[in-house]
Amino acid sequence: MANNMIQFRADEDLKLQASVICGKIGIDIPSYLRMCLARMVSENGIPFSMCVNEPDNIGIAAMRKAQRIAERRGISDMSLDEINAEIAKARK
Repeated sequence: MANNMIQFRADEDLKLQASVICGKIGIDIPSYLRMCLARMVSENGIPFSMCVNEPDNIGIAAMRKAQRIAERRGISDMSLDEINAEIAKARK
């Protein structure tokens, strides 16, 4: 699968605020944007809402738990290609 670069302009303050929110969730902006594109395609729309201020947000809690597990297992720095390869291997 070839990777393509997507570029767009965003207000600097908006980008900084988004970066802070992503950091609280445990991801970076490029990871968030890849997640958005993948979910948009799979759901044929915009299917989710994740707000930092919702203490009972199970999506954020699940991501944080997954991050802790990945760090304990030493796999938190896997590339998207490595992750997809592991998923493909598990599906066989």
